[in-house]
Amino acid sequence: MSRCDRFAVDRGRMPRRATSSLDREALARVLREQDGVVSRAQLGEVGAARADVRRLLARRELHVVHPGVYVDHSGRPTRRQREWAAVLVCAPAALHRESALEAHGMTRDRTSPGTDGTIHLLVDRERRIVPPSGVTIERVTDHASWVQANRRPPRAHLDYALLKTAAARTEADAIGLLSDAVHQGLTTPARLLEVIAKLPRLPRRAVLGEVLADVTAGTRSVLEQRYLRDVERAHALPSGERQVREGTASGTVHRDVRYPAERTLVELDGAFGHRDAVDRWADLQRDLDAALDDHVTLRPGWAQVLEPCRLARLVGEVLGRRGWAGRPQPCGAACTVDSGAEDPT
Repeated sequence: MSRCDRFAVDRGRMPRRATSSLDREALARVLREQDGVVSRAQLGEVGAARADVRRLLARRELHVVHPGVYVDHSGRPTRRQREWAAVLVCAPAALHRESALEAHGMTRDRTSPGTDGTIHLLVDRERRIVPPSGVTIERVTDHASWVQANRRPPRAHLDYALLKTAAARTEADAIGLLSDAVHQGLTTPARLLEVIAKLPRLPRRAVLGEVLADVTAGTRSVLEQRYLRDVERAHALPSGERQVREGTASGTVHRDVRYPAERTLVELDGAFGHRDAVDRWADLQRDLDAALDDHVTLRPGWAQVLEPCRLARLVGEVLGRRGWAGRPQPCGAACTVDSGAEDPT
């Protein structure tokens, strides 16, 4: 005990100590709101001095995730905690691409290439930072206009993250991703079309815009043209009759494509996501009418037409089993129609 301390005890009072201004309740609130993750800057905002931070680490109340970013337990951080830690160490930053889609609640992504645990972030183009391992960043101009900073954790707007993610995939996988998002009620083709108009340098912009415009208008004209050019003609399938007006037991209908000799119909489904129940009933009735007339009905959509070789193989097999004497021909050196390649499904 020092001389000053002994003097203080002799006089009946404890020696003065520096009192902490750390607001424990405020810290607990931040940890609760951020899944147990906090940054050094945020600790300072709730009154923590350097000594307080050292004390919290020494007592194992906090553990380092990245330099200046901490979590409130010693185990392996969860996915959400890793996202928070990435956002805080690169702040100001927001979740982007697949990370943002997951945060927005997209639970079904059939065409995802699989996750390697990478956290995707969006930051301003002028930032000069080196992200930690396991974190990738995309720098964009006018970063703030694409970010929902009030969400927890901050994230890119759904439609922006969705289009950026789709643009990095194949055409068929991109359409599958957009369709999945619409199917889950997260967005609409019209909304996506509005955002794509603001992204003149987006990869695959032309095809994504073409598809979304066709879906929004409900015309199916682009889809039908793609089927004719890339599936039927490119693979030497029989020439189908188009937009055939036909009387059925339930009324007059128009068939998209009919192969009369093989009694096969192709009804191109250009819808995204949930379709109105009346439309579904109408489809069932059309298929029933076709079956009564000994016709089989195939209903490919955008995802199938954008994989033309695979679709041509399937249509050719159906036509062959119903009397067609020919067989689909390869459209090029990389075509799988006649290669013997196994179907992944």
